[in-house]
Amino acid sequence: MKMKEKHIVPLARQSLGILSKLREISGHCKYLFPSMRTDTRPMSDNTVNAALRRLGYSKGEMTAHGFRSMASTLLNELGWKADAIERQLAHGERNKIRAAYNFAEFLPERRLMVQAWADYLDGLRADTGQRAS
Repeated sequence: MKMKEKHIVPLARQSLGILSKLREISGHCKYLFPSMRTDTRPMSDNTVNAALRRLGYSKGEMTAHGFRSMASTLLNELGWKADAIERQLAHGERNKIRAAYNFAEFLPERRLMVQAWADYLDGLRADTGQRAS
């Protein structure tokens, strides 16, 4: 985390499977996606953005940070509670009084939400006929 604050991240079954496969590739490096220059730093947004450009996406179509925006928008459209979505994205409470008293992590809802999100994405991939990796 940029602000050095603890952030609990529930993961879906699909995510855990992918992370297990990535660990086989990256070994025991601190990061699953290390920088190309050093394994002591994570891959930058610029690296992800460059990959998106090579895939044919323009800056106006998609950015690394755009995945967070897309997830937030769709999860809200799918009816998930805003508090759970915001905590999953590591966003703090904007209401200063509420932030001073409310330290809820919304973990039960977030666990359900991330699994539903992964299943939703799998469904999209199935609808387009793409193979699971």
